[in-house]
Amino acid sequence: MTSQGQAPDLLGQSESLLAVKERLSQAARVDRPVLILGQRGTGKELAAARLHFLSRRWQGPYVTLNCAALAPGLLDAELFGHEAGAFTGAARRRRGRFEAADGGTLFLDEISHLSLGAQARILRVVEYGGFQPVGGTSERAVDVRVIAATNADLRRMCRLGSFLPDLWDRLSFEVLTLPPLRDRPGDVSFLAHFFAARMAQELGLSLAPVFSQEALALLDGYPWPGNVRELKNVAERAVYRWAGTASGTVGPEFLRLDTGVYLPEEAPPPDGLPRPEAAGPAGPRLPLAPGQFDEFLRREGLGLIERSLREAGHNQVQAAALLGLSYHRFRSLRRKFSTCASGCP
Repeated sequence: MTSQGQAPDLLGQSESLLAVKERLSQAARVDRPVLILGQRGTGKELAAARLHFLSRRWQGPYVTLNCAALAPGLLDAELFGHEAGAFTGAARRRRGRFEAADGGTLFLDEISHLSLGAQARILRVVEYGGFQPVGGTSERAVDVRVIAATNADLRRMCRLGSFLPDLWDRLSFEVLTLPPLRDRPGDVSFLAHFFAARMAQELGLSLAPVFSQEALALLDGYPWPGNVRELKNVAERAVYRWAGTASGTVGPEFLRLDTGVYLPEEAPPPDGLPRPEAAGPAGPRLPLAPGQFDEFLRREGLGLIERSLREAGHNQVQAAALLGLSYHRFRSLRRKFSTCASGCP
């Protein structure tokens, strides 16, 4: 998971994107941690790679890790490595991502998924430049610049006790917030034609396709909940469907927009946290039968807890943060409501 090469670009011409790119170029020159915020599909990975390749560390390793992709029990060994015999199956010593990134940059994506224990160990590396491998007794020194990214509200998680304020302080030397695509005027058309031209080249077409005015109007009016990543898929799929037809331009009939994902006024908030669902019925009809009130609270509470778990990828710490609960209260309520599912005394 290391790479070397040229600084990747964040494509677009809007003032909001150009302003972020200017701040990114300034931050790249200062050898301090950077925190990148943004909704899914806004290009956080590209921004992190650009920070590395514009920095003085550009010839060093660039190592990435998606913190949401690993179970908590595997994360320590992945980050810090392990000694031979540290656990069953550890036949030989293995380097972790911090050691692999020595002299370069480590990009930690989805950092909000880290456990408090892993956060504390990362804080120590950022603070003092040293760590102990799993099963080790001596500390290893590393010179690593950490770049982290998330779409969660880390400050709120700090208040709720699910993210360490000290780690927030260390990572937020510079905070770059990538604008969602709907807040980048003119970039939808620019990017749609860019991705279309690249897809045409891949398909062996002699001419770059052009979107009709009607198609561009549809693209501009769509809220793009998946941002640039979603636009790329839409544009490439449109060219794929258009290729070989007699149509001179790529019209609306070749587009497939998932208009049921979000209406414009329901677009995801900047902190990446889900909005509360629209208010539904007030509840059961009054008067209530004995025990019906408790059953209603149990059913609604359990439903909300299960929904938060789904949206947090079954990470209980993040699910608790989504509900504004502490981790311990979240677990207590989940246990209580689940136990009552088969009847409470």
